[in-house]
Amino acid sequence: MSLKAETAALQRAAHELMYLGSDGTPVYSNDLSRLNSEVYQLTTALYDSCIQGGTVDEQAEVCLALLMGYNASFIDHGEKREHVQEILNRCWNLLDVLSPSLLKLRLLTACYGEVYDEPLAEEARGIISSWDFASLTPEQQEAIAEFQNVVDNPYPWEEVE
Repeated sequence: MSLKAETAALQRAAHELMYLGSDGTPVYSNDLSRLNSEVYQLTTALYDSCIQGGTVDEQAEVCLALLMGYNASFIDHGEKREHVQEILNRCWNLLDVLSPSLLKLRLLTACYGEVYDEPLAEEARGIISSWDFASLTPEQQEAIAEFQNVVDNPYPWEEVE
């Protein structure tokens, strides 16, 4: 499987797992378990391959897929935080050179969802505000909604009393 196909498959599966049941359909435990295992296996395989991509965009796609996979899957054999931190370290270099684009917005969103660092959100807002809202693509609309969802729901950092 090519790197592009591998990252796309992981992104697709992670997205499906993150939004499982959000359309009102019932979530069955066997489907949740199967999809969670699939996402974890795809994430582990991509991470363990050590393939980073040849271009900045390829590297960003790999990092995005890995962050999405680790975020969506609730399986953790003790390596997850370390792997996520390593991926974030790669992202900081990529974000400096990645041109403002849909890919950069998606990567900023994934990074923001891990660290909740306001400059990341500000940069994402800058990309969004540069777009012509009258002619947004479905992918841009989805990325904006996902960004807003992450900003509006920082659940990992809220204390429940």
